[in-house]
Amino acid sequence: MPEAFIVDAVRTAVGKRGGALSETHPADLGASVIRQVLERNGVDPNKVDDVVFGCVDNVGPQAGNIARTAWLAAGLPEAVPGVTVDRQCGSSQQAIHFAAQAIMSGTAELMVAGGVQNMSKIPISAAMLAGQQYGFETPTSGSKGWFERYGDQEVSQFRGAELIADKWDISREDMERWALRSHERARAAIDAGKFAKEIVPIDGFTVDEGPRDTSLEKMASLKTLVEGGRLTAAVASQISDGASATLLASGQAVKDYGLTPRARIHHLSARGADPIFMLSAPIPATQYALAKSGLSIDDMDVIEINEAFAPVVLAWIKETGADPDRVNVNGGAIALGHPLGATGAKLFASLLNELERVGGRYGLLTICEGGGTANATIIERVGGAKAPVVYGPSFSAAGM
Repeated sequence: MPEAFIVDAVRTAVGKRGGALSETHPADLGASVIRQVLERNGVDPNKVDDVVFGCVDNVGPQAGNIARTAWLAAGLPEAVPGVTVDRQCGSSQQAIHFAAQAIMSGTAELMVAGGVQNMSKIPISAAMLAGQQYGFETPTSGSKGWFERYGDQEVSQFRGAELIADKWDISREDMERWALRSHERARAAIDAGKFAKEIVPIDGFTVDEGPRDTSLEKMASLKTLVEGGRLTAAVASQISDGASATLLASGQAVKDYGLTPRARIHHLSARGADPIFMLSAPIPATQYALAKSGLSIDDMDVIEINEAFAPVVLAWIKETGADPDRVNVNGGAIALGHPLGATGAKLFASLLNELERVGGRYGLLTICEGGGTANATIIERVGGAKAPVVYGPSFSAAGM
């Protein structure tokens, strides 16, 4: 079976709600990363077989197949098609999966995959995170089959995160320590220039806006999202704007176009779990991916798991036995933001660059998604045997 190689992965810096990217049209956000990932690798856009982009809330400026409009807004050939994918928060990770599968099936040679989201410009994106709490009709409202199976209980990411915190006995203090770690590591990564290789400029914007100078004392002063709950805004991902793009190629395309592969797709899959808990699926998705690939969690040198909420990551660590010091080593969505449809390929870029930086061999990406699903991707770095991986101070629930 043909292999799918990762040639490059880029992203915009992530803008906070109302920030630097808030007035940028989503098509122009997507166009920027598509154009730049092709240009910096010297790829003739006429050779691209297809463009697969993730996006959640395909309404307004994000409607009408944003993958296609972003490609055209970039001034690229009309002959190249595009398709938009919605697997909620994992949409652009799924876009990478579909692109890789096209290459691995032998039906494509060169693919662009990524995602885009402007949550500032389309307010429903923020409201959808809360579901029924905001009084909107939810996707399951009025479904007889859903009611017969799950009843009329509230279905929202906030409730799912609270249920996870309760089931896995994760305290508010545990979550706040993880959130503080996310901000501290994100700010340290920015200061050290660790994101420089993956971020491409858009209108001169090159630095993530989300990371804050916060403290446990500040977090402790916040009200919980629901009365009697454990979660506060401090332990949740940020509403954000951004775009990301990945260039994937077959071995033949690598040879024909003189490309330099940085990694290859070692495994890709997706699994489901309880849709009421909604955010716990990275646990079975990771277990499935490891079993299918014949690898262990200890083989993963770098891990990115989306910080939709802190309990998602902490429950996953408890279940998988992953070394916390290999997880989100440069911060996560609590600090860096979560531009829904763009997050998967954004984290993919960060995973690839960190894997190269530490000289590791395998990297794992997994993201919780609305509806109780999760994708899992394992990549293998191209370029030699595994080198020792060195990380900073350990994280524990008892303290930093």
